[in-house]
Amino acid sequence: MRPLSWLYGCGVKLRNLLFDCGILKQTSFPLPVICIGNITVGGTGKTPHTEFLLRLLQTDKRVAVLSRGYKRKSRGFRLADLKTSMLEVGDEPWQMKHKFPEAIVAVDADRRHGINQLLTREETRDTDVILLDDAYQHRYVKAGLNILLTDYHRLFTDDELLPAGRLREPVAAKERANIVVVTKCPAEMKPMDYRVIQEALNLKPYQDLFFSTFRYGPLHRLFSETPGQTEELTPDTHVLLLTGIASPQQMLMDLRSITRHITPLSFADHHQFEAHDIQRIEEAFTALQGSKRFIITTEKDATRLMLVNELSPIVRRHIYVLPVEVAFLRNEGPDFERLIREYVQHHRR
Repeated sequence: MRPLSWLYGCGVKLRNLLFDCGILKQTSFPLPVICIGNITVGGTGKTPHTEFLLRLLQTDKRVAVLSRGYKRKSRGFRLADLKTSMLEVGDEPWQMKHKFPEAIVAVDADRRHGINQLLTREETRDTDVILLDDAYQHRYVKAGLNILLTDYHRLFTDDELLPAGRLREPVAAKERANIVVVTKCPAEMKPMDYRVIQEALNLKPYQDLFFSTFRYGPLHRLFSETPGQTEELTPDTHVLLLTGIASPQQMLMDLRSITRHITPLSFADHHQFEAHDIQRIEEAFTALQGSKRFIITTEKDATRLMLVNELSPIVRRHIYVLPVEVAFLRNEGPDFERLIREYVQHHRR
């Protein structure tokens, strides 16, 4: 695949050169625009980090999240509300709207058009900050702050361009970032681990580097018609870890620190569950041993599982959702928050 990767890389470099020379025009906007993205295909934790920024800013700002709405069944600009279906806006925007009802959540593949819609519509024209979810390659919008994410388990410096690897752009594209975050790190990292990664990334002096990990909330039942709300894992719990995300490795490692009885059942990122998938889930759950059995899934997968009617009653009773939040290592969360707040303050309308 490397000859194809070389051709792909030539096309990407030419495109970036046209933007850098001003032949392809970028548009700036009169308010803070923060881009959260990556240069790899999925799996870096963009949604939890976007939610972190939402929690940080929405206390005193009117925050809008603009996504392309991957795999949605609609086109053009869509503004989500609590009655909007997941199929209309995509699983991640739907999840964010229901977790943050006060936030503005919209989707548009053309981010420039989407921002113009947000700034001109009566119900959203008071927006103070726009978060662009997964828009690092959408260079027609000139974001004021670019946050680049890379997975601890597969740094972009260790990868290759599509189709031989998972890189959307050459590694040199990292230089557009103001902040780089190494995501999905183990909670306990040694000083040598930080130094090795810092040297491998080889960032510029103007770039800030942070390391983040996952913090998990209490398990809660996916289907509300079943009795009870929360549950805890114990060493004797037998778990079917059901995921349709690009990189479940760190979640699997974290859960195995609690119980060794884990059976992973992985699907592709944003997977739409069909009849034969339901059969696999049923069979895998039936094969679990022990008196205490759970199916644990992610919040993103839960949005799609809620649309499945073919699950048996016993499986529905045993599906739990594991909420995920981001935490910064080395006590650097306040430094990250300060950088965000300073940018928003200095570039407010």
